[in-house]
Amino acid sequence: MRAMAEATRDVVREPDGSLTEYSDVSVAGDTVERLLIEVFGEHWAAISAGPIIDGAAYEIRFTAPPKLSMLDGYLTVDPGPWHFHLCVNDHRGAATPELARVRRVARAAFFRTDGGSCVPGAWGLRLWNGRGEQMITVYFPNPWLDDDLERVREPRWERTALWEDLRARYAGRA
Repeated sequence: MRAMAEATRDVVREPDGSLTEYSDVSVAGDTVERLLIEVFGEHWAAISAGPIIDGAAYEIRFTAPPKLSMLDGYLTVDPGPWHFHLCVNDHRGAATPELARVRRVARAAFFRTDGGSCVPGAWGLRLWNGRGEQMITVYFPNPWLDDDLERVREPRWERTALWEDLRARYAGRA
């Protein structure tokens, strides 16, 4: 199943010199909702997630499957003692239509970064709101890290299979 006929490709040189290639996912309809329900519902044990901004990185790992629910366009991801909400579909509870557009995911993209200070690369999914502010980054298994997030000497490329599968299905890129 492909969510887009043709994916948009964007390459960005990051301030640290690394290169990040983005493959956009359509934000129309319920595509992002379905993608995140699959990621957090089926693959919660393999990922880490949180906002990643200059000066702060929240790489949260789940120890149990989170409860997922939808209300007025918001996906709630609740692993128990805490939770978070992401506006991934139409939101009618906003004070104005403009505020609803700002809150909803305006861009979603799978990314691959080459270079960096921690490991030679990263494979993930990032969402931005209508102001262009990052909402969340999801990191998928990394071939340069083991299950305990310890660096390995030789990359295990099979660890990119989940990212490759989701990217092919939701961003239309193999």
